[in-house]
Amino acid sequence: MVECVGQVKRRRVFYIPGYDPIPPRRYRELYRKEGAAQADISGYSMSLSPKKGRNFGWSVEAEIDGTKTHSEIDVLVWSDIVQESMEAGIFRTYLVLLRTAWIYTSTGALFRLMKLRRGPVIAALYPIGVLLLQLLLACLLVWAVTALGGLFGLWGHWIGLALGLASGAALLRWFKSQDGKVFAYYLMHDYGFSARWRGANPPVLDTRMAEFRTELAEALREDWDEVLLIGHSSGAHLGISLLADLIRAGEVPETGPALSFLTLGQVVPMVSFLPEAKVLRRDLAFLSAREEVFWLDVTAPGDPCSFALCDPVKVSGVAPNDQKWPLVISAAFTQTLSPEKQATLKRRFFRLHFQYLCAFDQPAEYDYFKITAGGATLASRYQTHMPSPSRIDVPANKFKDMAL
Repeated sequence: MVECVGQVKRRRVFYIPGYDPIPPRRYRELYRKEGAAQADISGYSMSLSPKKGRNFGWSVEAEIDGTKTHSEIDVLVWSDIVQESMEAGIFRTYLVLLRTAWIYTSTGALFRLMKLRRGPVIAALYPIGVLLLQLLLACLLVWAVTALGGLFGLWGHWIGLALGLASGAALLRWFKSQDGKVFAYYLMHDYGFSARWRGANPPVLDTRMAEFRTELAEALREDWDEVLLIGHSSGAHLGISLLADLIRAGEVPETGPALSFLTLGQVVPMVSFLPEAKVLRRDLAFLSAREEVFWLDVTAPGDPCSFALCDPVKVSGVAPNDQKWPLVISAAFTQTLSPEKQATLKRRFFRLHFQYLCAFDQPAEYDYFKITAGGATLASRYQTHMPSPSRIDVPANKFKDMAL
């Protein structure tokens, strides 16, 4: 049972990244830098130190609002799975493009998703448009070099064709080498990862999530005041299934730590609207009615890569009559970030998608560092908070069947 009022002296945090090939050290450095900035703005103190254990992580000693706390933060790593899924070459990436576009359009998922939020759908269409443009430019280069060679007769035509094909392939390789600035290949494999199994988890990911569950269950048997699971971006739907399995297995002790769940910048509908996402839809319905957990969902309309203020349970069409969660609130970037800060982040869509993990120079209700290192459980901090009046809770999913 979730504690309505709870102070925290010792907290264990598990963070599930989204589809990210970058090693977890990046998240520690982001926490260190942004946590220091938020502490300066909000007038509290935090210090980080290395943490021992199986996972990459760090310890945080903090004094916030007069309460001293110790938090241990673990990153639940699946970046190796992401890296492996991104190892496809140029040709295979275009096959992923065709398969992903076909699955989302033929099932009607793309059009139903657009009724919720156009931002994340445009973000999904972006890599398709960029990759097709790159292919078009490569084809035009092949045509131009071949036509130039044709001016010198038949042999010139064939030599021009060979040179044109080589030039076109070189151009495509160059485009791929610049993807760190464009992110077309990265995003294509991100959306293709879920589409490949039409919404079901690949077996290798299910195996990894079983390992995550074991670690979470161990923490719930230890001497912590709160165990907090955080799922960012596509890590949100992994966290949903992870907690649902944990509770179904009876691994949440009645007298153990408060169990809290925080989803940030979630993209759950991109998966739950696919035909084979039967396990995820079952887990959404199950978790939304459980008393063992407090689930807070934070998004912001200013984040074009998330399904901002969409209740992931309701829009997926699987909300039970006794639904309790999630509590859907907004990080309200237009209010919590100064005009100057907003200007620096304008059109930096990926940075905005990570703003939930960063400092706010006009902080309000949502503060990532108070949640992860402050002296109150998630439930006691937000129990009286009203859901966003702008939330979207209209069922929009055609596929509502769930795994048994």
